[in-house]
Amino acid sequence: MKVYVNVENNKWKKYKIDFEKIANTAVSAVYKDSEVSITLVDDKQIHKLNKKYRDMDKPTNVLSFELGDDILLGDIFISLDTVKKEAIEAGISIEEHTAHMVVHGMLHLQGYDHIKESEAKVMESKEIKILKKLGYKNPYADEAIVCKCEKQSWLKKSLLFAFLGIITSFGFTPFHLWMLSLLGIGTMYYFVSKEHKKTSFWKSWLYVAPFGACYGISMFWWVLNSIYVIPELAHQFAIWTIPALLAIGLICAIILSVPFAVIHYVQRKPSQRAILFACVWTLILWGREWFLTGFPWNPISNITMNMPMVINSMSLWGAIGLSFVIVGLIAGFVEFVCNKKIFAFILFVVLMGIGCVFGYNNMKQNDNINTEDVPLIRIVQPAESAVYKMPSSREEALSQAKEKIRDLFVWATTDKSNKPDLIVFPETAYPYTVTDEEFPLARILNTNVIMGANYYNDGHLYNSMVVADKTGFVKHIYKKTHLVPFGEYRPFGDIIPTPGMLSFGDGKEVININTRFGDFVFVPAICYEIIFSDSLVPNKTTPNAIINITNDTWFGRTPGVYQHLDMVRRYAIESGLPIIRANYSGVSAFIESDGNITSLLPVGQNGSLDGFVWGAHNTVYRTLGRDLWMVIILMFSIVASISISVFQKKD
Repeated sequence: MKVYVNVENNKWKKYKIDFEKIANTAVSAVYKDSEVSITLVDDKQIHKLNKKYRDMDKPTNVLSFELGDDILLGDIFISLDTVKKEAIEAGISIEEHTAHMVVHGMLHLQGYDHIKESEAKVMESKEIKILKKLGYKNPYADEAIVCKCEKQSWLKKSLLFAFLGIITSFGFTPFHLWMLSLLGIGTMYYFVSKEHKKTSFWKSWLYVAPFGACYGISMFWWVLNSIYVIPELAHQFAIWTIPALLAIGLICAIILSVPFAVIHYVQRKPSQRAILFACVWTLILWGREWFLTGFPWNPISNITMNMPMVINSMSLWGAIGLSFVIVGLIAGFVEFVCNKKIFAFILFVVLMGIGCVFGYNNMKQNDNINTEDVPLIRIVQPAESAVYKMPSSREEALSQAKEKIRDLFVWATTDKSNKPDLIVFPETAYPYTVTDEEFPLARILNTNVIMGANYYNDGHLYNSMVVADKTGFVKHIYKKTHLVPFGEYRPFGDIIPTPGMLSFGDGKEVININTRFGDFVFVPAICYEIIFSDSLVPNKTTPNAIINITNDTWFGRTPGVYQHLDMVRRYAIESGLPIIRANYSGVSAFIESDGNITSLLPVGQNGSLDGFVWGAHNTVYRTLGRDLWMVIILMFSIVASISISVFQKKD
C-alpha cells in the first residue's frame, strides 16, 4: 500500500516515525494495493476540520475521512499538540502514541468503529494485535494514570453540577434570583453539550445526575418540615427524615436530569440540540403532572413571576409553553455564544415576543370593572398552631372543637359594617366530620359558607369542601381528587407509614351559589390541586372564579408556602379566572386573572379579608388545554429541527 505523508506542521519533523510501516501493518490484505494520505497538523488545523465536518467545536487527536474507493482508501489527519498532551498523561513516548493514532485511523478507513460498546471492543482488539506486531504494548492495559485523571475530573464535575443544581433553585420565590436559574441551567448545558464522548444513555444520566438531585433537594426540602410541626408526629416520623431526603434526591436525579442526559447521549447539531433540550425539558414537566398523582411544582416559567408581560404569556401556552421558551432561550444563547449558531436563539426570541403580546392583552382584561354589582366575599384565616389540633383526650377534643367554632364565628363577624355574600373558610377548618346535610354555622352566620372539612360517607373518608347556604343546608360537597402521597394516602401500601388514609374524589366540578347579585359560579380546588395545570375547569363552562382552600400550616414559613402561592397565581393566568384563596395559616389572598394579588393576609396573622373578584375570561391555553399544547410543542420541535437540517444542506 502506498502511503503519502504531508507535513503541515514542522514540529513533526523532529520525530522519527515510519508512517508507511505502521499503515501497512494496520491494513488488511483486501486493501494492499490501495493508497492512503496521512497529514500531520496541529490543534488549530484539526479544530477547524473537526468543527466543519463533525460539528464538534474542539481539537482532537486523529480524524479519518473514508473516500469509499478501493484504491483511494482515505485521508488521516493527526494533531501533534493533542498527541503530545495525551502521551505525557499516559506516560508513553510521542512516537508510540502516534503509532496508535495511525492504526486507529487506518481501522476507521477500513470500516471499523467504536460508537457502540460491542463495536469498540472489536476495534480495540484489532488495535492491540497490530501494535503488538509493531513492538508496542497494549494501550488499554495500563490505564492507571488515565483512570485517576478521569476520576478526579468526574469528582470535580459532580461537585460543579451539584452546585449548579442548587443555584438554579434560587430563581423561585421567595428569593426571585432568576439570573441564578439562567446561569445554573446555561452553565450546565454548556458543560454537557461540549462533551462528545460516545457512551450509553445510563452513563450519560449518571454523569448529570448530581444536578437533578441537588436541584430537587434544594427546591423540595421544605416538605420534610411537616414531620416536625406536631411533636407526636415528629416522634413517630423523624426517623424518616434522612431516607426521605435521599428519596427526594434520587427521584429528582432520575427525573430532572433527563434533559441533560439526552443531549449528552444524542449528538446533534447546535441549533437542533437546543430545540431538543427545550422539548425534552417540557416533556418532563408534562410527565410530572402524573407521577404519584403528580407534582409539577415550580415549572421554570415561575422564575418570571415578577415580570408581568412574560408570566402572562401563560394565557397563551401555559406554564408548559413558557418553560419551553425559557429553556430554549437559555440553550439557544449558549449555542450562539459558543458555536456562533444563532437560529435557535432567534427562534425562541421570536416566540418570547409573541408570548409577551398575548401577555399584555391578558393583563388588560381586568380594566374598567365596576365592583358594585359583584358579590362581596370574605376570607377567614384562623392561623392557629398545628399543635392545637392534637388533643390528649376526647373531652379535650370536644372542648377545643367548641372553642374553634367560636373563634371561626368571631373572625367571620369582626367587620360588621359589611355583610358578605359568601364566607370562605380554609381547608380542615371545621373541627367536626360532616356526615349529613345540616351545617349550623352557616345558619348562625346567615350567609353562604364554604368550609374545609372531613366528610364521611359509605365507609369512605374524604378531604372535602362543604358548600352551605344561609339556612344551614349543605348544597354541595366537593371531594378532593389529587391526594398528597404519603400524607393523605399510601402509594406503596404499608411500607411507609402515612398520617391519613383518605379516599379520592371524582374530579372537576362547577358549583353555583345564589347571592343577591344572582348566581356566583365557581370551580373548587383543595390544597395543591391548584398546581395541576388544566385540571380544574370542566370544558365548555364559564365560571366566575376558582375558590382554593388550603392549609400550609405544615410548612411554616419555608419557601414552599410562598411557592404554593405562586402556583395559584400561575393557574389564574392560565385559566383566565380570578382566584379566592383561603389558607389556614396564610397566605390567603384575592388574585386577579392576570396573577396580580389585590389583597392578602400574611403568614401567621389571623382574621378576615373582604374582597371582590372580576375579570373572568377564557384564554387560548384553557381552550386548547395542556395535552394539546404538549403535542403542538413536540410537532413544532420536529418541524424546526427538520428545517435546520434542510437549511444547512442547502447552505
